[in-house]
Amino acid sequence: MAAVLACGGPAVISHRSAGALHGLVGEGSAVDVTAPRGSHRTRPGIAVHGRTLPLEDVAIEDGVPSTTPMRTLLDLAGTVDAGTLASAIARAEELRVFDLATVQQLLARMRGQPGRAALAAGIATFDAPAAAVRSGEEKRFLLAIRRARLPAPEVNVWIPLPDGDGYRPDFLWRERRLIVEVDGRRYHARRAAFEHDRQRDRRLRLLGYSTVRYAAREVARSPAAVAAEVAAFISAAHA
Repeated sequence: MAAVLACGGPAVISHRSAGALHGLVGEGSAVDVTAPRGSHRTRPGIAVHGRTLPLEDVAIEDGVPSTTPMRTLLDLAGTVDAGTLASAIARAEELRVFDLATVQQLLARMRGQPGRAALAAGIATFDAPAAAVRSGEEKRFLLAIRRARLPAPEVNVWIPLPDGDGYRPDFLWRERRLIVEVDGRRYHARRAAFEHDRQRDRRLRLLGYSTVRYAAREVARSPAAVAAEVAAFISAAHA
């Protein structure tokens, strides 16, 4: 708030500072403020971005004027690397502030804005898997994968089998021939389902696919450890 008041006029916290305010990224070395060009004075420790923001891109967060979470993602996209942006998008989804429709509208009206192409690419890789997620367990796993900055898997896609049957794995890294299943106890603990899962794993093994299974509780308890192990499986499959 001190930085906003120091800049005067309709200034708002933006960029990385707004990302930190919304809980999407860590703090930067300076306080980022967006204010209309010519309406502010240079201040030590404040990075001023000269621009007039439309009202729909401004919010109040903890009493501080700031860019909205979706506008903040656009500003971040022009200043951070792809991995940091992916983590910020995943965090926005986890906090339930991510709004795909709003982002798409923002991109449509902000042609030429720095970071537009990066954000468009970020939501393309983010939204395609997320749209196919069927359960809370799968969603937690996908968030863990994104936070670890691993290659995005295909989600619930169809794999045809030679006998005319087929199968939809939870997560598939097709080039690595790697399948990951997140098994919830409600279904997979039943005896028939347990046996069917293992029969299917063996059939897929004959086609060159490796299947790794995690219990839903394990993903919920230790998502970072699960993601690290999956990274090792991906590397081993590549080798």
